[in-house]
Amino acid sequence: MTSDLTMDSEAFAGRLLQSGLGFLEVLSVYLGDRLGLYRALAGAPSVTAVELAAKAGCNERYVREWLEQQAVSGILTVVGAARDASARRYALPAGAAEVLTDGDSLNYMAPMTRTMTSLVGAMPALLEAFRSGGGVPWSAYGVDAREGQADSNKPVFFKLLNGWLDQVPAVGERLRAEPAARVADIGCGAGWSSIALAQHYPRALIDGYDLDEASIKQAKALLAGTPFGDRVTFHCKDAAGDELSERYDLALIFEALHDMSRPVEVLRAAKRLLAPGGSVVVIDERVAESFTAPGDEIERLMYGWSVLCCLPAGMSETPSMQTGTVMRPATLRRYAAEAGFSGVEVVEVDHPFFRLYHLIP
Repeated sequence: MTSDLTMDSEAFAGRLLQSGLGFLEVLSVYLGDRLGLYRALAGAPSVTAVELAAKAGCNERYVREWLEQQAVSGILTVVGAARDASARRYALPAGAAEVLTDGDSLNYMAPMTRTMTSLVGAMPALLEAFRSGGGVPWSAYGVDAREGQADSNKPVFFKLLNGWLDQVPAVGERLRAEPAARVADIGCGAGWSSIALAQHYPRALIDGYDLDEASIKQAKALLAGTPFGDRVTFHCKDAAGDELSERYDLALIFEALHDMSRPVEVLRAAKRLLAPGGSVVVIDERVAESFTAPGDEIERLMYGWSVLCCLPAGMSETPSMQTGTVMRPATLRRYAAEAGFSGVEVVEVDHPFFRLYHLIP
């Protein structure tokens, strides 16, 4: 571990300036995403401000300023050489269109701007939590956080999740076998993970559990637009509660354990819910094995989310293990041991942000 006590003030000021520019671009991309401006741009070779405003149902003056900002930032390209601002035409390059509009692409990043923007509204509550030692519930981050996280993870669920689970032979084989496997998707959020499991494994029966009422309402609405309503059921219920009597062949916790106030209790409940031969799989953040400063971009990203969202959410209930986003493998192993598991197998998956743990009963 190293420490630089001779940081140049001008260099650090420059770093914050670049961060500020990035923050402003995130907010401007958020506007383009939420207002449908990028989708309208992606559907045309080029547009003027007047044309885009009409397509998106927005005010032309605001749209013109946004188009110029996007072009100055290098996100949009200017087509032709019109001097008149009202006649100037703009285009969205194909690569940027995929990142900003293709909800099925693993490169889809527009939802990230929603989750980041959600942090702004939670700041007053976060300041108070820092002073009082309390927390900020997930619900306080609002619809942007809920929908942003759901849409960010959706491509992962539909394109990668089955491949990851198949790397655990006992899991993949059971999900495809008869009689129909039962799955508890714990902390399912808006439900895309449960719906994707139903698509990947046509025999499986999935119960999605989450304590956030708004997330479960959204999950039910999303499910209604799919053919899987006979095999997927969503519950606004505590999966760690004593009232559940069902038995499952797989208990899956995707990117949720580190947010939970009582992760050991949840893991203990997941173990209790298992049918004979059943498995528990936890997929969580791929953080470093140990603390090192300065860290790489992924550590910086995870610590940012931890300070601003995940730790406060986990501390919104008491008692709390106060885990935060940076749940290192050693911490997960300790939680699993306390919950009664005999071991933890780390299964390497090809993704920069996620790590898969197979918990051995």
